[in-house]
Amino acid sequence: MDTGFIDHGKIYDCLKNTAAPELSELKEILEHARGLKGISFEEAERLLMVEDRDHLELVFETANFVKEEIYGKRLVLFAPLYVSNMCKNECLYCAFKRSNTMIPRRTLTQAEIKREVEALVSQGHKRVLLVSGEGLGRSALDFTLETINTIYSVKVGKGEIRRINVNIAALEVEDFKRLKDAKIGTYQLFQETYHYDTYKKMHEAGPKSDYLYHLTAMDRAMEAGIDDVGVGILFGLEDYRFEIMAMLQHIRHLEERFGFGVHTISVPRIEPATGSDLSLNPPYPVDDLAFKKILAVLRITVPYTGMILSTRENAQMRKEALSMGISQISAGSRTNPGGYSEDRSLEQFSLGDHRSLDEVIKDIASMGYVPSFCTGCYRLGRTGADFMDLAKPGLIKHYCLPNALTTFAEYLVNYGSAETQIEGWKLIEKMVSDIPGDDIKQKTRENLELAKKGVTDLYV
Repeated sequence: MDTGFIDHGKIYDCLKNTAAPELSELKEILEHARGLKGISFEEAERLLMVEDRDHLELVFETANFVKEEIYGKRLVLFAPLYVSNMCKNECLYCAFKRSNTMIPRRTLTQAEIKREVEALVSQGHKRVLLVSGEGLGRSALDFTLETINTIYSVKVGKGEIRRINVNIAALEVEDFKRLKDAKIGTYQLFQETYHYDTYKKMHEAGPKSDYLYHLTAMDRAMEAGIDDVGVGILFGLEDYRFEIMAMLQHIRHLEERFGFGVHTISVPRIEPATGSDLSLNPPYPVDDLAFKKILAVLRITVPYTGMILSTRENAQMRKEALSMGISQISAGSRTNPGGYSEDRSLEQFSLGDHRSLDEVIKDIASMGYVPSFCTGCYRLGRTGADFMDLAKPGLIKHYCLPNALTTFAEYLVNYGSAETQIEGWKLIEKMVSDIPGDDIKQKTRENLELAKKGVTDLYV
């Protein structure tokens, strides 16, 4: 079997021979992590073996420290936009698998997509993740590019979508170049599982069944000039420790080849999906404590990589995950085509958090987190290696908090409920004082005053 740059043998050896660190060594690793430069992958492997509850609490505390130091209290919000559930694949965990006759199949027209975007913009969304099944054949990329144009064209009052991330099937280099020219943000593609035998078992047929082609998609995307890429694992298909070690090998491969790694990591756990027996009884279920360990170890190991949590998780877990290292969450999500503008069910998987965008914002603001709709970095070219050049010395926070506050103010003025406005303005006033540098602080105050007057799209 050809597993590419994922060294299964090395991971097996690690799982067999690596022990949890003693308390003294654990403290050394965590002290290293507090230097905000990340830890070695070998140290991460040791942390994955920790099971003692008291020791795990030390890991969690360190992850929270790292997250607060780098990201502060800002939290990026987005919504997934599903435009087709047509699929040629036979993925055993997914409701969209081609053999499933329990859901109606649909690909939205551009007029229907426009209505979906209007519904999202009317809620206050500024960022979407475009998702499509792998069932449109050769026309898929043309459809995607047309859809991107449609999304960017929608204006509702003062609202618009300013950034589109894309989660579609693996492409060839020339096709990735076309996708880059469409001015996308991040290209996302989840390996689902890095374990070769498990991957082949879970993907019985269809283009996604090619392990190596799927694995090397990020290489082709980055060859094409897409410098923000996002990876992910569907936890529950294989031993989570194997998966994390393999994903770290993937990240190292990209860093060695291109000089920088992934922009985001997504961490979904398998949830029940219509027509999927496997999703009801996953082979390697991940409980809440193990899930928090996963989040904490990733945050400590790759501190400048964004971590994304979806509405698969319930509200309580999403609250707890914020202190473990999550920096982006979806809100008010629907995972079926037409789900925002129409009343439809039969989504791709079960959701754990059914709250509206405003309810989520009010809740996280009351916890002291700043909801951010910022897209400034992507529109000013602070991506890929350029982003990391600012992030690693700690300079990116000079932009992130000011822009988060300004975009939050824009939301409050145009979309926030009365209760959310009370929480929001109180938080904004408190957080302005935390902005580093008098010049940026003054500029932020000026932008906030402009936002109160209805001026939109302000960023530094």
